[in-house]
Amino acid sequence: MTEPRTPNSRQDSGNPGDHPTGTPSATLTAPPPPAPVSDATSVTPTARQVWTRTRGIALALAFLLIAGVAIAAVRSGEKHGTLDPRSADPYGSRAVAELLADRGVDTRLVTTTAEARAATGRDTTLLVAAPDLLTPHQQEQLTAATGDSGGRTLLVAPGSASVGRLAPGVTVDPAPSTDTTLAPGCDLAAARRAGPADTGGHRYQVPSTGAEDACYPSDGAPTLLRLPLATAPGDTVLLGSPDILLNDRLDEQGNASLALQLLGTRPHLVWYLPSLSDDAAAGDAQNDRGFLDLIPKGWLWGTLQLFIAAALAALWRARRLGPLVAERLPVAIRASETVEGRARLYRKANARDRAATALRISTRTKLAPLIGVPPSQADSPETLLPALARQLPTPTQDLHTLLFGPPPTTDAALIALADHLDALEREVRHS
Repeated sequence: MTEPRTPNSRQDSGNPGDHPTGTPSATLTAPPPPAPVSDATSVTPTARQVWTRTRGIALALAFLLIAGVAIAAVRSGEKHGTLDPRSADPYGSRAVAELLADRGVDTRLVTTTAEARAATGRDTTLLVAAPDLLTPHQQEQLTAATGDSGGRTLLVAPGSASVGRLAPGVTVDPAPSTDTTLAPGCDLAAARRAGPADTGGHRYQVPSTGAEDACYPSDGAPTLLRLPLATAPGDTVLLGSPDILLNDRLDEQGNASLALQLLGTRPHLVWYLPSLSDDAAAGDAQNDRGFLDLIPKGWLWGTLQLFIAAALAALWRARRLGPLVAERLPVAIRASETVEGRARLYRKANARDRAATALRISTRTKLAPLIGVPPSQADSPETLLPALARQLPTPTQDLHTLLFGPPPTTDAALIALADHLDALEREVRHS
């Protein structure tokens, strides 16, 4: 937008605190033509200033990114291959699979519900490594396949998300076991032979029918539960903790003995590790999880904390400790430079309305004392316009539109408004 021309553009100098529309200290008869205004002004930040202002935030974000990558790299191998019969990591289960192979039990790893259902049978033990990761649709499919298979189903640490479907009638105690190593405390032969084992974890509750075996109790609630099938000779075993199957815990207490007896009752062991690629998970119409459901809770809490921190930082940076304080400038600034600087700001913001308002206020303020109107009434058209009409018996233009009209819509109209205001002021002074 072209810089507006104002009556004050003829000012030569002014006091440090003068408004650009204030009384000029000197009037030039022939002002020099205004220099072309470039897009870059003295207030445009340089690259160095931008870096100085943003380097703190940039360094903080870089530190968070590096720390996150480092933590992820360190923790990526903590539980790699958990309960995987092929993994020799501390949290894997290769050791128990090798011991079972020495006793003639072959272990087959499956990763889909369809494979697990097809492998069930009287001579098969089905181990479900992470029941809570299964969708309700998958859990119902497994229950239907194992209900009359005649084999054994071993559920490793099933929680409230799965135990109600995979073992109907059983509930999970909300308080987990406080002890890791527990005594058998039951008549199940496998438990008596194994002795104390690391089964402390989930505790289960089931209505007593006399047919179930409730072993390794913690505060009266069992952590190992064997439920016989109602219509077949098989059974379902709930194991409260996966510790007895892990490589680094297999040689402690009676873990190895209990694991071999629970998994070695049949010649075939199907080890079911749920995976994200299982097509059966997509068929769960009752579990349409959204994007937020797929984000771990830790990331949600972290995002909330970052949002709070950002809000506090914004409040800190935007705080106002009190009203603005006027400060004397160390040097005198030419009034024309002030006008040009204000014009550049108006041009950059495309604020023709504000520029026109400033021009009209300046003109009305100067005309009021010339026609005998108090300065306080300079912005009142009911007072200013009649007095101005008396001063100019034959006005050449619409005074109301000129002094109080709508803002111009183009740069050319703004320049014309400035010229008309200059002409009006000269006419009043000469009259």
